[in-house]
Amino acid sequence: MNNIDPLDQPILPKKSNKKRFIILTIILGVVTALAGLTFLLLKTDPPLPPPEPDSIREKPIIYLYPEQTTKIQVQLNYNGELTTTYPKYDIQKGWTVEAQPNGTLLDLTTQKEYYGLYWEGVDNQSFDLSTGFVVKGEESARFLDEKLAQLGLSRREANEFIVYWLPQMEKNKYNLIHFAQEDYRALAQLKISPQPETLIRVFMVLQPLEKRIDAPKQDLPTVERKGFTVVEWGGTEYPKKVEYE
Repeated sequence: MNNIDPLDQPILPKKSNKKRFIILTIILGVVTALAGLTFLLLKTDPPLPPPEPDSIREKPIIYLYPEQTTKIQVQLNYNGELTTTYPKYDIQKGWTVEAQPNGTLLDLTTQKEYYGLYWEGVDNQSFDLSTGFVVKGEESARFLDEKLAQLGLSRREANEFIVYWLPQMEKNKYNLIHFAQEDYRALAQLKISPQPETLIRVFMVLQPLEKRIDAPKQDLPTVERKGFTVVEWGGTEYPKKVEYE
């Protein structure tokens, strides 16, 4: 049996830790990259939110101008929840008033005098804003003067409209303005007896903008008042549209 001196045995190379270190470094780099990517994805600005599902129909007010003093019944079929009415709206009968040619109303329930019938409500109707007008906040009054006259409002009615909405519009850099037509009339149907010869319903949909956008202009009718005339105006405001870089 050969005796081998341990000193004469071949020396085997030790396993190097360098390879393990390189593998761990690569794994750590991949994990760090994935964590950074996750952070960037979470940080990305979200898409623009749609209009709030429950929108307030602000201050629709109804004026009645018969050709002679007339008893008139006004019923509102609203696909939403009425939150405020003045004078008080009777769900069964609506409003019953005696109207004079100058617009003065006598509520036959309360025997009090009014100049208009006011209502406000909440619903989940959304309006198509694919057409409209993009107007600088500082030019809102001039724009409304022109368009409200075209739509048939008297000077007094337009004045009340502008006084109500102008403070909200002037503070915005720009406003996208759309006047709802058939979709609004379907949302809030009016039944008036006797039936008016002219019915004017102006409902403005407003969306504040941070900068100008391109929007096809909306075609608006030019309205002339004839005979017994009923006028209503109101509006709603959508949340500000923010343009992300």
